[in-house]
Amino acid sequence: MTLYHFGNCLALVYVPYYMTYKYSGLSEYGAFWKCIQAGGIYIFTQLCKMLVLATFFDSDSLSSSTNDFNFLAEFLRCTVDIADLLGFALILSRIPGKGHSKLITAGLGWGAAEVILSRGIMLWVGARGTEFSWIYILKCLESNVLLIQHITTAALIWMFTRHDLNKTLKPFVTLLLVITVFKGVWLEGLLSALAFGPWYEIGAKALISILIGLATLHIYAGLAQQIGI
Repeated sequence: MTLYHFGNCLALVYVPYYMTYKYSGLSEYGAFWKCIQAGGIYIFTQLCKMLVLATFFDSDSLSSSTNDFNFLAEFLRCTVDIADLLGFALILSRIPGKGHSKLITAGLGWGAAEVILSRGIMLWVGARGTEFSWIYILKCLESNVLLIQHITTAALIWMFTRHDLNKTLKPFVTLLLVITVFKGVWLEGLLSALAFGPWYEIGAKALISILIGLATLHIYAGLAQQIGI
């Protein structure tokens, strides 16, 4: 039974990433090693973030003795998460190509590296345990939400660096980036204040990610039509 649960969790985490790679057309462009390269940049970015957190922030400001929402800790973490935007910009500058394939490669490679490093050990140690727990299903579902978020972030960074983006749309792209980076502050704080259960929290995170993704897609579609990609 535990092995069956472990297999279900693995499928729930990794199959959406495989399906995205296969049916987005990346497999036809031979983008596998480009995804590996994006994952390597993700690892480098996280190491830099860990060094910044260990050097400039003390453990008291990043932790809380209770389970309550810690605004200062979340704000500091989100501030350091700005490095993720630089990581995405580095990926987009190093990966050749244009159009949606470049953005999906960046988001997919980044997200795949994250779930392998953050979810792999957790599932191997926890999901194979003697007791069934819904926490692993929730973590797997959260990984799927993060895939949407990472592809959206890659698209926003790409549009933000474009000089041919309509000047009236630049503030909206900037606002969406700020909302995405500091989502840990405003969204987690809101969910903590409303005292939602874990399933409602996953649903709320998925809804927010989809809404941001749709807004990003609308802007991207207009820009793609304008420059002919």
